[in-house]
Amino acid sequence: MSRRADPCLSPKPRGECPGASSCGHPPDDREETAMHDHRKLGRELDLFDTDPLIGAGLPYWLPDGATVRHTLEEYIRAAERRAGYRHVCSPVLGKRELYEISGHWAHYSDDMFPPMDLGGEQVVLRPSLCPHHAVIYRSRSHSYRELPLRMAELGGMYRSELSGVLGGLTRVRAIQLNDAHIFCTLDQVAEEARAALEMIRRAYEALGITPARHRLSLPGPGGKYVTAPEQWRRSTELLIDVLDRSGLPYEAAEGEAAFYGPKIDVQVADGAGRESTLSTIQIDFHQPERFDLHYIGADGARHRPVMVHRSIIGSVERAVAHVVERHGGAFPAWLAPTQLVVLPVSGAELPNAAALARRCAETGLRAEVVAPDRGSLGARIREARLVPYQAVIGAREAVDDHVALRLRDGRRIGPRPVDEVLARISALVAAHGTELWSDAAPAAGGAPGAHC
Repeated sequence: MSRRADPCLSPKPRGECPGASSCGHPPDDREETAMHDHRKLGRELDLFDTDPLIGAGLPYWLPDGATVRHTLEEYIRAAERRAGYRHVCSPVLGKRELYEISGHWAHYSDDMFPPMDLGGEQVVLRPSLCPHHAVIYRSRSHSYRELPLRMAELGGMYRSELSGVLGGLTRVRAIQLNDAHIFCTLDQVAEEARAALEMIRRAYEALGITPARHRLSLPGPGGKYVTAPEQWRRSTELLIDVLDRSGLPYEAAEGEAAFYGPKIDVQVADGAGRESTLSTIQIDFHQPERFDLHYIGADGARHRPVMVHRSIIGSVERAVAHVVERHGGAFPAWLAPTQLVVLPVSGAELPNAAALARRCAETGLRAEVVAPDRGSLGARIREARLVPYQAVIGAREAVDDHVALRLRDGRRIGPRPVDEVLARISALVAAHGTELWSDAAPAAGGAPGAHC
């Protein structure tokens, strides 16, 4: 059986590089991005690593990398809650029969790990979350009044990728996917897909990344696709209408569809121009039919829902890899593993520095004290060049409970009260943007409207 295109993660060597920056502002320098390989930076910055004893395509996350990953996961969960999604948790294992019903076994088994025999049953590591969500939906009866029902999960899935295509975090065998499935009526499909596109736009804005292009992924000749011409026609027409109404330019690509339906893929590119799918929206008539999903309509009769698959940031692994390369490790302030480094000029200011770090922790900011025994002030500033904020405390600042702030982009903010500085930084972090400083930010009491 031929290996099918991954329904969520399909890298293709094409497209324009979005650029890079180490200052936290929207980058556009292709040459700089070409120097940023997330595999090299990931090790240099102690974000993640691999070990032959664990296995190829199975990276582990170090503390700073885990902080980035968890912060990204918290952001997307909060954005989904605001958009009306309900979160579920489902197991990473399922009986082979589950994937026979969904169609994965017939159309996608080359990319699945072999079944395990457990007590006379065959169990497999799941290659996707959608069959589990279909089962969760059908476990309860539903009225048309409940629709659209938006079900989300940041869940693990596993792909039996060939060793030749594995690379850093961009192509792995154990994947943490930002996945969701919307069960809705046919009349609701277009609006749900449009809303998903808007969530993707906002997430990219918060991460400081830019799509290389939007792709309408269609079936190709000779592929293993579900044979349902009318379903394919309707799904494709709906996605084309969503793209046209959005005003986004897009390209159609044959052979890139999921086995059960067409999709909108949001493509990103690395510094070498290699393109990969980060986000996706799919319309699926197939699995609701296979799992006999239904809702009770206003007429009291049973009706078949449509299943919209959508992933805002795709796999957490690939999203982090792209953000690392895009910014050269200089993450947006809200995502940075260390958001503020405290630099006492001498040992006399160490108690003030420790007190400031504790105040940061109380306000939810990630701060670290770099003491004078780590080198001169200039050396410590250079060492912390990727940290968004550097708070310098000298003798005068210590007496006045002030800090002199240095921003990663080279700007300097003269001595200001600690409470004011922390309030402004907290507000900018809570806004989930890429801006490092604004005198318009509130000095206390909350953040401006968050980019969700």
